[in-house]
Amino acid sequence: MAYRLTGKTIALTGPRKAEDMAKIVEKMGGTALIRPAQGTVFLDDVETRKSLEEWMASPPAWTILTTGMGLDALFGVAAGMNAEHDLLQALRQSHVAARGYKTVNSLRKRGLEPLVRDDDGSTSGLIRGLAEHHLQGKEAVLQLHGDPAPKLEAWLQEQGALVRRVLPYRHIPPEAEQLERLLDDILQQAIDAAAFTSAPQIRNLAEYARSKGKLEDMVLAFQGPVVAAAVGKITAQALLEEGITRVVYPPEDERMGSMIVELARYFQSANI
Repeated sequence: MAYRLTGKTIALTGPRKAEDMAKIVEKMGGTALIRPAQGTVFLDDVETRKSLEEWMASPPAWTILTTGMGLDALFGVAAGMNAEHDLLQALRQSHVAARGYKTVNSLRKRGLEPLVRDDDGSTSGLIRGLAEHHLQGKEAVLQLHGDPAPKLEAWLQEQGALVRRVLPYRHIPPEAEQLERLLDDILQQAIDAAAFTSAPQIRNLAEYARSKGKLEDMVLAFQGPVVAAAVGKITAQALLEEGITRVVYPPEDERMGSMIVELARYFQSANI
């Protein structure tokens, strides 16, 4: 069955590959609006080098990896320091936990297997895996990807772990004008769906709506005529944490194109 988006208007909130996503929407008969909810992402090389030096000099009991792209970036910085072997050795001396299949694949291509991994691609799944282990008083390096993981960090601290964060990337917030346009589209029901490709996009939008006293109205809009779509489970989890309970996302293939197809499938199956 060929799924269509005829008559549907989709807001695309991710700046990366937005034009490619717009072409997919348009090929399926829909209208795409580019509404960035995320600013520039850049590699914080100086801070990452410092974190890596501390990490390699004192390997932790646990290393918790949350993104494959972030791990690849760390090895890229280590290569520039002529320290790839040292980083690999630090990982081998540590119990490794990994979230997401891309992170696991990044480890495997370097001959490493995680001791713990999530059971469903989510932060909650990773916590379930870690819950079987004693973390009290254990030092843990937590690799993030430019975005905090408050739920995971809070849980680790509750377990008594000593957490050191490593953020190879930093997110720059978008212009307030961009968030205002997106929020207005949602509240005025000028769109049929908003498609999110990362958790920072959701947090930026929610924080802006909260600052304007309109978060509750936004959540209600997403419960009604406007559908929230996510590229995968991590992004979907961020929507759920903001109170948005109806989230459409591809069950396995976490790709932008798959998200748009899943959204079209949802509209067609719901006959809306």
